[in-house]
Parts: sequence; structure tokens; C-alpha cells
Amino acid sequence: MSNKKLLIISNNNLGDSLSGGDQIFLNLAKHWQKKFTITIVGSQETKNLLKKHRLSKITFFQTDSYNSKNFPSFLNLLRHAIKRTLKSIFHFFKYRHLYRTEYVYSASDFYPDFFPAFLTKLFYPKTIWLASFYLFAPNPFSHTSPYFQNQKLKGIFYYLTQLPVIFAIKHFSDYVFLTSTPDISKFPHKKVIVVRGGVDITPSQKFLKSKNIIPFEKRKYDAVFIGRLHIQKGVLELIHIWKLVIKKIPHAQLVIIGDGQLESNIKQKIKKLKLSKNIHLLGFMSAPQNYKIFKDSKLVVHPATYDSGGMAAAEAMAWGLPGVSFDLPALKTYYPQGMLKTPPGNLQQFANNIVKLLSNDKLYKQTSLQAAYLIQNQWSWQKRAIKIMKQII
Repeated sequence: MSNKKLLIISNNNLGDSLSGGDQIFLNLAKHWQKKFTITIVGSQETKNLLKKHRLSKITFFQTDSYNSKNFPSFLNLLRHAIKRTLKSIFHFFKYRHLYRTEYVYSASDFYPDFFPAFLTKLFYPKTIWLASFYLFAPNPFSHTSPYFQNQKLKGIFYYLTQLPVIFAIKHFSDYVFLTSTPDISKFPHKKVIVVRGGVDITPSQKFLKSKNIIPFEKRKYDAVFIGRLHIQKGVLELIHIWKLVIKKIPHAQLVIIGDGQLESNIKQKIKKLKLSKNIHLLGFMSAPQNYKIFKDSKLVVHPATYDSGGMAAAEAMAWGLPGVSFDLPALKTYYPQGMLKTPPGNLQQFANNIVKLLSNDKLYKQTSLQAAYLIQNQWSWQKRAIKIMKQII
């Protein structure tokens, strides 16, 4: 019996960062190769990701060159969206034979990924459309929106452009890939698959069974943050939180792994609050480079203020790092254990939870074991990919 044909569309990538949606499609592609004949359509950035994740043997068709103007300002994002959307539509009509497939998988809900998949479904109704939809845009006029104060125009644009995508996915897709259980009610239940994400647990399992674990008191970093430096991720709030932490632990060290639009703002805030000796920015790092940091850290902080789940924290928790986060609805199902939850917006309590873990040996060990157990048993990419595949075949 021949393999089924799967076309993955990933045109929207900007810069070298790795989003949660990227991790999902890359790992599904990796673990689905035995059952699917996979073709990927995408930009040069996508091609770079495939090479980095050793997926270069998958058939790939390039739709656009690398976008060097990748600083995520509103104007750059607008230009990027328009250019990539037009190029993706042009590519569809020029190479329609590529899109005649059994399955089409849009890697995100952004227009450059959405439109070719939508057109594929319209022109080839028998094609099964797997539509990714990982985060509902917040109401830009709500005080709880991360865009409300300083980025209202971007928030309005994001919210309005997502509305037709939601309509089309509800009425035309065959399956919707979500990462947040609370979002299930917003789509017809029969179409929903909660993907969440996963972790390659092999390296951390091997490490935790070894004799190479660095003693707690000798670890270089008290906490690690990993993720995009984006307004939704709470990184600016994290700088204030760390100022509160050092009032109780003066030499506490925070390491930040990631890049993004808020990098200059973060540097300014670190300087303003005189935290240069306490906070270290390492830029973007992916596996296995970040493993060394996880091994040398005591806990992971996930201060997202608006999130559909947050896979990044799971990467660190796999190495036995307990976490601290705000008590967001999506995180209740993502991290039911191994993470101390904080009332949203309460920076002092967030700092208190960090101090509590660092100073209470019994609580630390208990939460650390819970974190490792959760990820090792529920977040294996191999198990998750097979489970999802069985739901769509």
C-alpha cells in the first residue's frame, strides 16, 4: 500500500526564530515520514529550518527568498504579509499540480499559509485540510490585551485579519489543530485536535539518569526564560519581577534565551533598573545548544500574559526544572503540575514564587520531580505525533 500524499504549507516564516507552530509542523513531518509522502512549500527561512532539523530529504519547493528586513515592526510585518500572501497565491496558480494532494496542512493561520490551503480545498474538495489555529487574537480594545497600551494599531490589524480565517476554517477545513483546550468550544468538536506540542525527551532522560547533574548550589543561573521576546510573552514584566527577586536574593541570576521585537526595550529596562549584573541575554538558541543552559539552571520562568499554551517551558521542564507562571486558562491543562501558578498580573507574587522555590528545598525537589515526570510521560513528540496521525487517517 502506497503512502498518502501530504502537502505542508509554511510560507510565513520571518527571520531565524522558531515559533511553536514551526516546532509542531517540523516534528510531525519528522515522525510522519513512514506513513506519508511529504512535500513542503515554503520560503528560504523554511528551507533553513528543514536543514537545521535534518529534514532536508523531504521534497521542498521554494516560494520566496529570505526576507532580510525581519525586524518585527508593524510596517515590516505588513509588507511581509502582503508580499508573502501574493507570492503564495501566485505559486498556487502557477504550480497547481503540486497542490493536488490527499492532505494539505497549513502550518499557521497567517495569510501566506492560510490562503494556499484554502484555495487547495476550494479547487480540490476531496483534499483533507489540516488547518493550524494556535492563538485567537485578543480584542484590541480590551484592557487585558497585551496590545492595548503601546501597540494598538498592530492589535487591531491582527484581530481584524484573523476574522475571515476563523470563518473559513470553521466552514471548510476538515480538522483544526489547536494548542489550547479552552479553544475547543469555538470550533465544531468533530474537527478539533488538540496538538499542544511536544519535546524530544531522549537527551533529558539520558542526562537525568546520569551522574553528571550539577549540584543545585553550583548552578550558574537561578532561572531561565526561553521564548520569543514578544509582548505576549511577558518579558518586560519579567525584568520588573527580577528586580523584586533580588531584593530578597541580591545575587540571583536570570538568563534569557530568545530574540524578537522587544530586545532593545528589554536592554533599556535592564539598564534603567540597574540589573546588568543579574540578567543575561543570550539571543536565540535552539536544541542542542540550549541544553547546556538548562543543565546549569535551577528553574524556568514562563511569564506569558496571553498564551495558548507555551511549549518553550516544557523544553526546560524536561530537564527537571520546576516552573513559575501566571495562572492562565490554557496553562491549567498544559501544566497541571511541576509549575507554581501566580494570579495574572501579580508581579510581586510571581517573584515570591521564584524565591519560594529557590529557598525551600523540599518544595523545589517535589516540583522538580513533578515537572520531569509530566514532560517525560505526556510530552514525547514520538507518542504525540503517532496519536495525531491516527486521528486523521
